[in-house]
Amino acid sequence: MGSSGSGKTALVAGGGISGLLAARELSAAGYSVTVLEASGTWGGCVGSHVVAGLTLDSGAESFATRSTAVGDLAAELGLAEKIVAPRPGGAWVQLPGGPRELPKTGVLGIPANPWDPEVRRSLGFLGSLRASLDKYLPASLGTSDEVTSVASLVRARMGRRVLDRLVAPVVGGVHSADPGLLDVDMVAPGLRAGLRRHGSLAAAVGAQRRGNAAPPADAPASPPIAPPAISKAGSAVAGLEGGMHTLIAALLGDLRGRGVTLLDSSRADAVARTPEGWRVTAEHETYDAGLLVVALDGPAAVGLLEEAVPGLAGKRPETGPDVRLVTLVVDVPELDRRPRGTGVLVAPQTPDIEAKALTHATAKWEWLAAAAGPGTHVLRLSYGRIDGSASVTPGPSTDNELLAASLRDASALLDIPIDVEDLVGWDVIRWQGALPFAAVGHKARVAEVREACAGAGRLGVVGGWVAGNGLAAVVADTRDQIRQLLS
Repeated sequence: MGSSGSGKTALVAGGGISGLLAARELSAAGYSVTVLEASGTWGGCVGSHVVAGLTLDSGAESFATRSTAVGDLAAELGLAEKIVAPRPGGAWVQLPGGPRELPKTGVLGIPANPWDPEVRRSLGFLGSLRASLDKYLPASLGTSDEVTSVASLVRARMGRRVLDRLVAPVVGGVHSADPGLLDVDMVAPGLRAGLRRHGSLAAAVGAQRRGNAAPPADAPASPPIAPPAISKAGSAVAGLEGGMHTLIAALLGDLRGRGVTLLDSSRADAVARTPEGWRVTAEHETYDAGLLVVALDGPAAVGLLEEAVPGLAGKRPETGPDVRLVTLVVDVPELDRRPRGTGVLVAPQTPDIEAKALTHATAKWEWLAAAAGPGTHVLRLSYGRIDGSASVTPGPSTDNELLAASLRDASALLDIPIDVEDLVGWDVIRWQGALPFAAVGHKARVAEVREACAGAGRLGVVGGWVAGNGLAAVVADTRDQIRQLLS
């Protein structure tokens, strides 16, 4: 038996950032903690890979600064001096009619000022005029229903051009979903509360950008932890010098220093309730503990628990969209001028472009540009289906197909020829269902899942699928859930 006794012992199934953070919180509360991770690596979507001698983020490469959640954790781990803002300059959006600068004062692409020159260039006069009617509409429009989609809110208040030309590219590039399917309260927490408070969607966006919008109930209303800068999603973000994966390295070091047992290649296969707590079977070993935290993706978490927690029957969520990330390291000095700022988001209806988004990483991060050297650039392109899209084209799937598509797309999006001869190195990372699918109705299902787990006693569920997309949401939610579990 891998461990015995319950007492102040805890098991964590899953070694992504939510699982590692849960283990840290439990250890700090005096628990003896064991973490079981199915793969041979830690950190989940906050990972790394080496391309052309550069250690790069393979997943998340920034975090939202709408709260201090990630910044506080970084500071606790000794990384406060490593928090950096992206270069100013913003990103672009590729529309069927050509590239346009993405407005720098938006949330999910929703503009704070419909008459901003960048917004007007994307929408045209009539589009900006329609969007400006938002301030004359009653605040109840878009906020009276208990749940509403991003598309319904934007279309009702600002019109279809804002939805098609600004919001859809951001939502497709970041969440891999059609905005008609996404719950606005999950992907933009506090936005509808801000609308009710300030009287218009544009004013709510502006307030959220300034940091004084009504926050979600489980997130502190705090100022940004670093000077705000605009990411490709049109939100204030920051990163870590050396990459976000350095947060995982620091977290693992902290856990080892606390005596937490970290077991990789140990997939949790079964869970059972015992009189003293919980028993987990993993790789033919059994582990007993008084408290259990499951930090897996949604389908895996519910699948693992539903036999031991009957209240979870029928509540297994859908798998999130699959994402394929192609990283290119190229020797193209013409990219030194950063022709499309920090990157480009692609409107779903744009012809001849298969990528959903392109991040010009060496244009976004000073530290990476210095590491790569003059003329050498890191580009990251995102591929995969967009949930809810009418398109059924599967897109490139093999590594060679993805390489060919990424060279074509990067050349078109950056308006600079990039050929295979320019490659210094490349890699493909596949995230299978990694992004949480925050569909309308998902928030209610999450509440039901957590209610069933609370009823089982000494059981918590954490991770992106319950917290929402983004490190800030995951870190804040994980800490809140562990506090509730311990209380």
